[in-house]
Amino acid sequence: MNYLIYFDESNKIDQFNERFSYYGAYGASDKSLAEIVKIIRKIYIDNHSKSELHFTKYTKDTNIKKYFKTLNAVITSELRINILIVNNEDALSSAARLGLNTEELRNLFYIKIPERLFYGLTRDLSDLTKDDKLVSVKLKIDNNEEYEKLNLNEKLVEQMNAHAAYRNKNYRVMKSITLDSKKSIPLQIIDTFMGIVVFLIEKSYMDNTNSTIIKSDLIYRVLIEKANIYRFQKQIKLFEWTGSEELKEINIGDYLSSFIVYKSNYDIEEITKMKDILLTNPSIKTKDLRNIMGYPNTRRNQLLGYRNHIEGIGRNSFLLN
Repeated sequence: MNYLIYFDESNKIDQFNERFSYYGAYGASDKSLAEIVKIIRKIYIDNHSKSELHFTKYTKDTNIKKYFKTLNAVITSELRINILIVNNEDALSSAARLGLNTEELRNLFYIKIPERLFYGLTRDLSDLTKDDKLVSVKLKIDNNEEYEKLNLNEKLVEQMNAHAAYRNKNYRVMKSITLDSKKSIPLQIIDTFMGIVVFLIEKSYMDNTNSTIIKSDLIYRVLIEKANIYRFQKQIKLFEWTGSEELKEINIGDYLSSFIVYKSNYDIEEITKMKDILLTNPSIKTKDLRNIMGYPNTRRNQLLGYRNHIEGIGRNSFLLN
């Protein structure tokens, strides 16, 4: 079996305006990933979209069908994502005690953090095979000049294979390469899921801006579809670096619960407003309804989702066709 792992990061330790840094790894068999990429490319074509998938750039719901279908396809597939949270203040304090400057600390973390994330995805690879054949692993990392200066690819291969040999694991890392995320759908996937997790952890949805409302609507739609809440918790593992050897696993369900409660209350208020408008004018045009509700055109599909919900045809009905 061939197994692929993709790595990405959000924020950096030396970005002093950010409290946390996030590092994510996405792993799946090559056959599973090939099937996912095939499905997503068809979604792009069907929605007449060539733009890459990035959560930070999702600031209007024009492309909601593309994002919804892609996220739904991925979460219902063979998906394993590990995300590590690092408290930047704690990391810098640790570096100061050791006499390390910020650049030296970041360089060390770039090696150790991906290694820990990758090991979490590979340690039970033997369970995924039906025999004792060696599992071939390839690492793929977003293109970054800092990684090249560190020779990160070579160091990761060496350290991961040392782990495999020391722990008598049935896999071998064959190579590690850098890719341009614009051309790599799996890198876009890890970027988007990391963006969603960071959004939930930092409770950005409470900012209540147009951008955060649009992002919240997308996340909520994906989560409420069939068993996606269960899949999200099962397939995405969250860890925190606390300065000790062992990583602390965090229950991602706690963040999901807070979001669901907040979003449900928000939606109830908005749907109630819309019901009152439709009660006196049931045939009102979408544009007029949007203006009365005070929604910009960038939230048109959110409005349509509420109307479909009120009409009893399902909030996600037009996204599933």
